[in-house]
Amino acid sequence: MVAATSRKTVAKHRDDRELRSTSATRWEKKMSNNCATALLVYTLMQIFFVLSFIQTKGMSIAPYFGLVLLVAVIVPFCRKYEKRWQGVANSGLGEQSLAARFRRDQVTLWILALGLPFVFVGIIKIIGAII
Repeated sequence: MVAATSRKTVAKHRDDRELRSTSATRWEKKMSNNCATALLVYTLMQIFFVLSFIQTKGMSIAPYFGLVLLVAVIVPFCRKYEKRWQGVANSGLGEQSLAARFRRDQVTLWILALGLPFVFVGIIKIIGAII
C-alpha cells in the first residue's frame, strides 16, 4: 500500500516537473544567454581577427581604442534585445509564437555577431587603400 502511494507521488512529481519544463520556457533568460555568448564571441573575433588587420607603426594605443569602440557599438544592441524579451515573454503570446520570434531574433543576433567583424575588416581595408 505504501509502495503504491509512493510510486504515485513520484509519478505525480515527475509529471509536474515535465509540465513546468515544457510550459514555462524562460524566453528572456534564453535571449539573455544568447546575447552574452554572442557578445563574447563578437569581442573575441574583434581581438583576434580585426586587430590583426590594423597595422600601426610603433606602440600605438589607437587600435585598442578602436576595439573598445567596436565592442561598445554592439552592447546597446544586445541590451535592446534583452529588454525586448523581458516584455515579450510576459506578453501572453503562445509558445509557438514566442518560439518563432525567438528564433528570428536569435538568427539576427548571431548574424550580426559573426558578420560585423568581417564588415569592419572590409572597412579597414578600404580606408587603408584610400590612405
